[in-house]
Amino acid sequence: MKKETAPVLGTLLFLGIFIAFFTVFAIPMGISNMLNTLMNTAYALLMDTAFYIMAIAVLAGAISALFAEFGVIDLLNKVLSPLMKPLYGMPGAAALGIVTTYLSDNPAILTLAKDKEYRKFFKQYQVPALTNLGTAFGMGLVITTYMLGIGGSIENVGMAVLCGNLGAIAGSVVSTRLMLHHTRKAYGTEAEAFTDETDVVVKEEKAKNTGWLRVMNPLMEGGAEGVKIGLSVIPGILIICTIIMMLTNGTGPDGLYTGAAYEGIGLLPAIAGKISFILQPLFGFSSTECIAVPVTALGSAGAAMGVVSRLISENIAGLNEIAVFTAMCMCWSGYLSTHVSMMDVLKANEHTGNAILCHTLGGIFSGIVAHWLFLLFTTIL
Repeated sequence: MKKETAPVLGTLLFLGIFIAFFTVFAIPMGISNMLNTLMNTAYALLMDTAFYIMAIAVLAGAISALFAEFGVIDLLNKVLSPLMKPLYGMPGAAALGIVTTYLSDNPAILTLAKDKEYRKFFKQYQVPALTNLGTAFGMGLVITTYMLGIGGSIENVGMAVLCGNLGAIAGSVVSTRLMLHHTRKAYGTEAEAFTDETDVVVKEEKAKNTGWLRVMNPLMEGGAEGVKIGLSVIPGILIICTIIMMLTNGTGPDGLYTGAAYEGIGLLPAIAGKISFILQPLFGFSSTECIAVPVTALGSAGAAMGVVSRLISENIAGLNEIAVFTAMCMCWSGYLSTHVSMMDVLKANEHTGNAILCHTLGGIFSGIVAHWLFLLFTTIL
């Protein structure tokens, strides 16, 4: 009887939480308006944001594939390798993981980490930290391009995005170093990275591209990968971003709920207002509504970019916010939704909690560094 009761209680508990969550929206908005806003916001995000991000991902994927074809990535790897040991405490080969994830997404580093020939450069304690290192640069090119595009009409937006990228690098160092401090205790520093029968990467021999095919084939293949990335971020944009925006925004223009897209209950700004004395010196946000971006980035960088577009269009966010958003969106890049699966692939499940904690601190640090770098640059210039 006890065995049958436990699942029932779990189901009832879930239903209670589920109903309570949507009751928070239904009481001020009304059930009809809540449902209409939920659907209209998701549709608006799909049409206005998700497809825009997909277009950027296609172009970024094509460029990255072209870089790979002509050896640009290998050149970057050689240039970055001497920095890896002093900065991250990782072998030079880890630089390739940074370049790969920056040009694509977090899980891209797993393809490298599962390759025996790549893994031989690492000690066992360094392998789990690849999750933190790769995630800190996930979708970096897409985020950078998006921020430059959406803030194109704002003067000095390039400087703000540069500060964001530098902030993400600082956050990645903190996250990776903290993770290595933990795994060093677990594995020691001498154990070689172990492999098993599943750690095999099948490498297909492809016909050598010649002439104009060296350009066209990578462009098409890279663009196709961009479509996959674009599709993969749509669920995060529609689900996470819709809920976050309903928690962030307020009533319609007339102070009434109409069921239109982008209406909400304004809960997050109210909470952020209580801790603005912390947020202001740390990140320099001009409005408490800006807290919605890093909160969304916890689950999806693509969804966070959707929030950014609205904040900028309504003049709520400026250059400083673009710098902080770039840093935190890149450094966190939806790590709560990818860390568990990535650590499972690396067979380091027992360290997942520490990986998440380390990356949380790294992301916060990235935003702080981006803000103060922006202040420094604007003072100098």
